Formats: sequence, structure tokens, C-alpha cells
Amino acid sequence: MKFFPASPPIFLKKILGGLVWNIPTRTKKIYLTFDDGPIPESTPFVLEILNQYNAKATFFCIGDNITKNPAVFKAIIEEGHRIGNHTQQHLNAWSVSHKIYIANIEKAEKTLYQNHKNWTILGRKKLFRPPYGKVTPKIIRSLKERNYSVIMWDVLSFDWKQNQKPEKCLETVLKHTKPGSIIVFHDSIKAYKNMTYTLPKVLEYYSKKGFTFESL
Repeated sequence: MKFFPASPPIFLKKILGGLVWNIPTRTKKIYLTFDDGPIPESTPFVLEILNQYNAKATFFCIGDNITKNPAVFKAIIEEGHRIGNHTQQHLNAWSVSHKIYIANIEKAEKTLYQNHKNWTILGRKKLFRPPYGKVTPKIIRSLKERNYSVIMWDVLSFDWKQNQKPEKCLETVLKHTKPGSIIVFHDSIKAYKNMTYTLPKVLEYYSKKGFTFESL
């Protein structure tokens, strides 16, 4: 995600057409999303703090992590959160062939179904978020053919950046979030320091302002 600013500009949204960047609404709703889990070192913390605020979120899971940590994945489901596909091995779409990338998405989907056969609600589209935010028009078309909605964001927390202070991470989220925002956090080891500082404060700040947190 190095090439993305905290909040993507309009021209970028137009170039990457057909993607979901936010949820237009006049109500006080925010959509928290978490990439790269599930892992025992981070995901349980996220689930615990979300539960404290009666908040729902969307977890874009890596297939390999589901296979390694089925109990953690099951906990996400049992808490009533939504699941999205984040490829089987966190592939960079710009570094592999289209065929390999789509096959990796399909493998992750199979992993999701093997671990929870009702991971989508009947009648709703499947969700996909591209690792690193990297996609191509061809990939977007292929995903739509497979009934996927490609979820991007309008607030990028940069929680995974090792040289970023937690206070800056919080400042970035508070500066750019508005009703209908899709916020990206990571339930990963790399992001743990910044995420565990920022997430509780974001939940507290917006809850006091009357916002609710929902899954996509």
C-alpha cells in the first residue's frame, strides 16, 4: 500500500473504477476492517475490544492463516463479524500472473468454506480485498464474474509502518474518518503496536459521538 495516501484522492477512485471505497450514508456508521489475520498473537485482542463496544467489523483473512489458526478464525465467526477473502498467501497482484493470482483467490475461498460453510450471508456478495491494495482491471473483471465485491477504503491507518508512532496512527484515522468510512487496520504482528494503541481510542472517540461500527 506504499503508493496510497491515507485517504485516496478522487482521481484514483476513478482510475480504479468498480471498487468499493466507502459506504455512502448520512447516518453515523463506520466500517472497521482488519487485514492479514487470523493469528493468535493479535486477533483475540481485536475481538475483545470490539466486543467491549458492541462493534462489528469485517476481517479480510489470509487462507494460510485460517489453516494454521482455525480456532481463532472460528472465534471471529462466533462473534458475528463478517469474513472477506485476502488471498491464500497474501499475493501481490503486480508480481504474479493473472492466472496464478485468481487461482490463489479461489484457493483461499475454498479454505474459507472448509472452515465455515456459511461464511457469507445468503444473497450477499462475497468480499475481497487485494493485498497491498494492488489490482488490475482484468482482476476486477474476473472477481466480478465470481460474484465478488472488491473492498478498498477511504481511511488507511498505516498501522503496519514500523517507523510510525502510535499517536500519528491515531491522528491519521481521526483526521480522515467520516460517516460511511471504511477504515483499514491489520490484525498482524507487524501492526500490533500501532493497532492496539489506536483501535481502542478510535472506538471510544466515535462511540461518544454517537457512531456505531458495522460489518460490510
